[in-house]
Amino acid sequence: MVRLCESWFGSIRIALTLFGFRQSVYSVRTSPPFSCSLTQFSPGISTSETVCNNARIPSAFMSNLSSMSSAPHTKARCPLYPGSDTRRFPVPDDKLKWEIKWAEYKPVNYTAPSVLKKPVWADPDIGSFSPRFNALDGLVDRRSHVATYKVEQGKPINPCGRTGLTGRGLLGRWGPNHAADPIVTRWKRDSTGQRVLNKSSKLPVLQFVSIKRKDCGEWAIPGGMVDPGELVSLTLQREFSEEALNTLKMSSMEKAKLSERIARLFSSEGLQVYKGYVDDPRNTDNSWMETVAVNFHDEKGDSVSGLPLQAGDDAGQVSWVDIDSTLKLYASHSEFLKVTAKERHAHW
Repeated sequence: MVRLCESWFGSIRIALTLFGFRQSVYSVRTSPPFSCSLTQFSPGISTSETVCNNARIPSAFMSNLSSMSSAPHTKARCPLYPGSDTRRFPVPDDKLKWEIKWAEYKPVNYTAPSVLKKPVWADPDIGSFSPRFNALDGLVDRRSHVATYKVEQGKPINPCGRTGLTGRGLLGRWGPNHAADPIVTRWKRDSTGQRVLNKSSKLPVLQFVSIKRKDCGEWAIPGGMVDPGELVSLTLQREFSEEALNTLKMSSMEKAKLSERIARLFSSEGLQVYKGYVDDPRNTDNSWMETVAVNFHDEKGDSVSGLPLQAGDDAGQVSWVDIDSTLKLYASHSEFLKVTAKERHAHW
């Protein structure tokens, strides 16, 4: 996507491959022009299957993904930037795309004080270093999951449009900031061990491990940022362990007791449900969130179901939560759960 990918035409089949995870295959239709909303993703039309890296890749997984919001790229235009008193320059839907000329556009520049203090996870200011955008820059991956992005006056441009704010906000990297979201699920069971069915859909109910974020108070998938040079597969396990099990505060003996069960879950075949741009309230014109969301399912309920959940790191609370269409979660997390439920043939 170069400024919203309007140079792409036709129907493109994308078979996402990542560390042996079983993955959904999307058919991306770009006429009318591609939008950063998930509404543009539709199921593949082939019913064949492919075997890749010992992972089964069905070609038709999903029913239609509903919109993340009433308009694309909405949370990234929230009026008040999170964690601050800074208000964005208002961007109406008809002025979202960069292709639309808008001389009156005067975005507010803001980078959070915590980022300006130059922590190890943040880039320096543009001008004081020379990043290699759209490339692997040393250990820092500055490539987008979406496509090649524009760079103007030395700064990367958000491929999904205007946000009303320049700078980095709360994000450390110029350009894409890569995260990983582990969706850990199990079946909801009654006192006899039988799967609980939803009364309306008659489908079994999935539960997922959810955390309540300390920064905004919203419930979310326990994900986090990919460290420079780190494999996404390791990020998924590390973030779940730190945020949902509070392993950072555990003794070596306590960690050892949990390690086998955690390893068994995360060494199982994972389902990659999403890889791309995230409509996140922290996004700016020059910095934005992208993620890889992978579902790890405890089918028998014998790996993580009995683990003592304990909030840690960025989490205020942690709990098993029933997956349902009424859930209101952080960023695009509800959409990730919808895909997971559909693929697992569970209630939504």
